[in-house]
Amino acid sequence: MAKALTTKAVEAAKPDPKKRIERPDPALSGLYLVIQPSGAKSWALRYRHEGTPRKLTLGRWPAMQVAAARKAASAAIEAVEKGEDPAGEKQAAKAQNLMDRDTIANLVELYAQRHLAKLRTGAEVRRRLEVEMLPHWGERAIQDITRRDVRDLLDEVAASGRAITANRLRAYLSGFFNWAVEREVIEIAPTMGVKPVVKERSRERVLTDDEIRWFWAACGALGYPWGNFGRFLLLTGQRLGEVAGLTPDEIDGKTWRLTGLRTKNGRAHDVPLTEAALGALPAGGPGAAFVFTTTGTTPLSGFQKGKLRVADGMREIAARERGETVEIAPWTWHDLRRTAATGMARIGIPVRVTESVLNHVSGTGGGIVAVYQRHDFADEKRQALEAWARWIEELIDGNTGNVVRIRGA
Repeated sequence: MAKALTTKAVEAAKPDPKKRIERPDPALSGLYLVIQPSGAKSWALRYRHEGTPRKLTLGRWPAMQVAAARKAASAAIEAVEKGEDPAGEKQAAKAQNLMDRDTIANLVELYAQRHLAKLRTGAEVRRRLEVEMLPHWGERAIQDITRRDVRDLLDEVAASGRAITANRLRAYLSGFFNWAVEREVIEIAPTMGVKPVVKERSRERVLTDDEIRWFWAACGALGYPWGNFGRFLLLTGQRLGEVAGLTPDEIDGKTWRLTGLRTKNGRAHDVPLTEAALGALPAGGPGAAFVFTTTGTTPLSGFQKGKLRVADGMREIAARERGETVEIAPWTWHDLRRTAATGMARIGIPVRVTESVLNHVSGTGGGIVAVYQRHDFADEKRQALEAWARWIEELIDGNTGNVVRIRGA
C-alpha cells in the first residue's frame, strides 16, 4: 500500500524537465501534488461535478503544507457532495474580480491617483470624466468600450449644445485610454481615429458697450454669487479658475496675491484691486474657505448654469430698455477677459502693461523680454485697472468721455 505524502516526501520530490507531474496523496482520494518542470510545487483536487471532470487548485507549496492541503481538499469534497462546484465557483469569482478591477470607475480612480494628481489641470480633468463619462460607463469593463461608444457619448454631449465641451472631453478620454494602453490594461484605445466633434476657431468675442451695460445690470440684479463673480471677472480680467479659487488669505489690502501654484503659467501674480473690484467681493461667511462659494468649503462651480442666468438677465434688461426682444450673441466667461483686454487697449493702456495685468507671458512679454525684464509694472497695472474701472463706471452712467486715457509706455 502506498504511503501517504509527508513533508519530507514532498521536499524530496524531483521535477521532470520535460513534463508536469501529478503525484496522488494516498491519504485522501483526489488530492494531488503537482510538480512543474520548473520545480514549482502546488496542491490540486480532482473530482467530478455532474459527470464532468473538474480540477481545483488549492495552493502552493511550501506556503500550503501537507496538513493544510488535506484540510482544504476535505472541505472542497464536502462541498462537492452537496452538489456544489468549488472549481467553477473559484473561476467565477476570479472572473468577477478581474471585471471589477477593470471597470471604468475603478480605473478612473487609479488614473486620478497615479497620473492626474501630478497635473495642474488634473482636478478639472477628473471632474469632467466623472460628470460626463462615469454615468454612462462607470460599471462597464474598459475592454468592452468601443469606438462607437466613444462617438455616441461625444455626440450626446454635443447635442446638448456643448460642442466645444465634447471636444475637450474627447481629449480627456484619449488621455485616459492611452494611459490604460501604457499599463497594458487594453491593447488599443477606443478613441483612436475619433475626430473632434467640431472644428474650433480662435474666439474673438468681445462684449459690446451695450452688452457690458446689460451684463453689469444683470449681475447687480442677481447678486451673490454669480453677480459678484461676474463683475469681479470683468473688472480684473483674470482667468475663470483663478477667480473661482480665490481665498480670503490671498487678499492683501488692495492687492490680490496669487502664488505660482494658482496660476496657469506657474508665475506668481499680483492683481491690484480697485475700489470697484473690492466692492464686488462678498463679505463671506464665517470660516468660508473661498470668497466665491455656495458651500463654504468648495469653490464656486456650475459655471455654465451661472452664465445662463446672467445671460437671461441681460436679455430681459435689454428688452425693457429697447421695448423689443434683443438677440445677444452667445458669450463665455472667458470672453470677459478678452473684453477687459480690448477695453484697456481702447483707453490707451500699453500692450505690455495689459499683458502684465493679465499675467500673459506671450507677445511683448515673451522671448528676451521675459528673461531680462524684471520690472513688475505694479504701479502701471494699478493705473490701468483703475482707468478700466472708471471707463466701466462712466459707461454705466452714460458718459465715457470723462475717462482719462493713459498714454505712453
